[in-house]
Parts: sequence; structure tokens; C-alpha cells
Amino acid sequence: MLSRELDQCLNQAFRHARDQCHEFMTVEHLLLSLLDSGNVQAVLKACGSNVEALKSELASYLNHHTPILKSPDVEIQPTLGFQRVLQRALLQVQSSGQKEVTPTNVLVSLFGERETQAIYILNRQGVTRLDVINFISHGISKGRDDESAEEREPVSDTEVERPLPVHPNEKSLLDQFAIDLNRLARE
Repeated sequence: MLSRELDQCLNQAFRHARDQCHEFMTVEHLLLSLLDSGNVQAVLKACGSNVEALKSELASYLNHHTPILKSPDVEIQPTLGFQRVLQRALLQVQSSGQKEVTPTNVLVSLFGERETQAIYILNRQGVTRLDVINFISHGISKGRDDESAEEREPVSDTEVERPLPVHPNEKSLLDQFAIDLNRLARE
């Protein structure tokens, strides 16, 4: 099932493609509409991205490189890449036991479409799939030293499972289940 926010993003992508008379609804349309989601904006900002620059560059690309409909009676078709992104997001959600596909799930699945302008633009801003996943699941921001990792929060309780808090007296899961070979070598 799609979350309400994702449903709005998909409708917005379709409206944008229709209003511009684009022949196809592409991955770039999808990313452009996802950029209006508060959660996606938070993730991308934490990954060091400039959301307004992303919007501008995507809109410019779409206006200059997307085929225009020859007849207004023809329906706009989603590209195979667009369809694959949504299918991957749905499979990710089902395999993780979540109930709804959210815009951040779709953002992660976008990175599976490596040969798109959307990913090229994200990569040019230094945003990688690993950065996005690190922030969504662990609250780890890229290149931000203004707060410690313990102070950062994942995007939303409903979108990701919250990692168990680590208290000073408790061992982390890594310490419980792994051997620190560097420490052993030093000793």
C-alpha cells in the first residue's frame, strides 16, 4: 500500500508531466515530485544536498530533454525505469515487514536506476545510496560535525525501525557480537 504522502507525490509527478505535455513520466519527474516531501528534503539535506538546486536542475533537464506529446489525446506513459523504481520500493517494504511505501522508500529505490539523469544529478551533489540509507536507518548525517551521532534522529518512527538506544553501561550490538581485532592486536 502507498502512503498518502507518496500518493500525492505520484499525482504531482503525473500532473507535472501532463502540464508540460511530456510524452513520458520519467524517473526525473518522480524525483522532482519527491523533493516536495518533507522527509525526503530532510534526508537529502542531511546528505549534504541543496534541494532547491536539485529542483532547478531537474526542471531544466525535463524541459529540455523530455519528448513532447504530438497530440493532446495521447496518454502519458510511465517509463520502464519509473515502473521499476516503484516495484523495487514495494519489494523493499514487503521484505522489511512495513505496511506502507513512503517517499523515502522510493528515494532509496531510485538509486537502482543508475543510468538516469536523476541519479547523475544526485551524485554530482555528492548524494549516494549509502548516505541516504545511513541517515534513514541510523540518523547519520554526511559531513555535519555540528551534532554527535547520538543526537541525530532517523526520519520518522513509522518509516524505519529505531535502533535500540545505547546506554553508557550497556555494550553495543557490535561489541556484543563482534571481536575488535585492532584492540586485540594492540594488547
